[in-house]
Amino acid sequence: MEESAIRDGMAHLKDDSAYDNLYDAGLSRAEADWLVGMNGSQLFTCRYGSKLTIGRVQMPMLAMLVEWDNAVANFQKQKYFTVELDTGFFHASSKRFDSETEAEQIAAACHEKVAEVTNVEKQVKTQNPPKLFDLTNLQREANKLFGYTAQQTLDYQQSLYEKKLSTYPQMDSQYITADILESIEHLAQKLRAEFSNFDFVKKAKNLNFSQCVNDKKVISHPAILPTEKVTSETLEQLPEGEKNILLLEMARLFCAASAPHKYESVKITLVCKQNEFTATGKTILTDGWKKIDALFTSAKAKSKEKESEEKALPDVQKGQVYGNVMAQKSEHFTSQPKPYTESALLSAMEHAGQENYDENSEKKGLGTPATRAATIEGLVKNGYAERKGKQILSTEKGRHLISAVPEEVRSPKLTADWEMQLQQIAEGNYSKNAFLYDIESFVRQICETYGKRVNSISFGGAGASIGKCPKCGSTVKKGKFGFYCTEKCGMNIAKVYGKELTESQLKNLLFGKQVSYTSNGRKTTVLPSFEENTHNGKTYYQWETLKKDKK
Repeated sequence: MEESAIRDGMAHLKDDSAYDNLYDAGLSRAEADWLVGMNGSQLFTCRYGSKLTIGRVQMPMLAMLVEWDNAVANFQKQKYFTVELDTGFFHASSKRFDSETEAEQIAAACHEKVAEVTNVEKQVKTQNPPKLFDLTNLQREANKLFGYTAQQTLDYQQSLYEKKLSTYPQMDSQYITADILESIEHLAQKLRAEFSNFDFVKKAKNLNFSQCVNDKKVISHPAILPTEKVTSETLEQLPEGEKNILLLEMARLFCAASAPHKYESVKITLVCKQNEFTATGKTILTDGWKKIDALFTSAKAKSKEKESEEKALPDVQKGQVYGNVMAQKSEHFTSQPKPYTESALLSAMEHAGQENYDENSEKKGLGTPATRAATIEGLVKNGYAERKGKQILSTEKGRHLISAVPEEVRSPKLTADWEMQLQQIAEGNYSKNAFLYDIESFVRQICETYGKRVNSISFGGAGASIGKCPKCGSTVKKGKFGFYCTEKCGMNIAKVYGKELTESQLKNLLFGKQVSYTSNGRKTTVLPSFEENTHNGKTYYQWETLKKDKK
């Protein structure tokens, strides 16, 4: 926040009593989270004999992650076919066919025949500029462009705020208010003069910051913005992470005030031998904000997800004829859904359970911009999720937990109901005491319903048995440093030729299933039995492997 804004705020202070309801709402949220988290964690820890943590936001978030991972794991790709038509000037595609024979017949019938244009549909489309950053969207963009975790982005942003180089981070507003419009315009002028050597700044012209104004959607703090204290000198003194975040905010500021991106979308329909084919393309009319975005991304991003850009089509008229067209069958497969990245998970959290909220609800989704990063870190820390590159995946422990806890604990509806009641408290339309009474009743109910000990589910914690040793038949347990045979019979449980087995692979072997892995381009199949090897006078025992794999 700029000093001028602070002075103005101090000159127009409101009485503390004006914020009593807001205080009650915040205190109610904290007490409710504590009641559910403390009691729920102890309840399910005792129920399953393993240390577990339960949270109002954490559980539905984990359930969402587990559900998505199951969809990815259980995906069955489906083959389908199309017929591709080459007119010599552009390509067109048929509809999808499940039958390869049907696609081949149509390709044969159309090959070297005449195709006629039966329809040309043109439509000018507009992509409005992106909104200014709130914390969640800043975290998502930083994850996509730089690979930063949500917590890293929050830490960088918090540091920038403390250095007075950026505004308050932990808010969900994407707009500014009318009373600071003039200061934002002055800020943009200063930034353009200070950073004129950046290409994305040079292209930031004809900016209209009034389109970033919406007083009704700024509850307390405006969107995340750089401040007037930012100079080229201060920028160069920053660590790389903070520098990238600050430049990202600057680029978004200019994008949000730029002209819309406009293009003409074209769809051409052709008929060949009574079969319909379509071609789509687009022609850029006005680069608008996308020019700034592209210049920044190409200059700063370490990696970028490629967007499929449709090419421009030639000027074609209805009734136009193409002779001797080339036609051939093309084979395709349905696409497997991709595992969540942290960016995608943040987006899913932001939009989770939308159907459970009133349309006038201010806060929606799981958690708040200020807490989502910590929730993700909590899942990883507690062993419910793990990171693999940019991906974030549920672990076996996390999947077991979701299968073990009841629906009312893992459903986003609980959060939706709470948030709507908390908003009513903040507006003075609902009682804090009534809200907390309902929370206490909920806690008592789940404690009474799920208070009995259950031994049928194991969470693989230290000391938990996961099967029997193939050599001596003794119990295999998970210890601090990995899995081991409790009789210490010499069986190497955890590795095969130096390759560390995953917990899932090990459990499959202990249940009599073979597993495989690929290392240095060579596949090794591991069998659920042990073999004996002698080396330098010592005898070693490990999992047996399929001999043909070792050639």
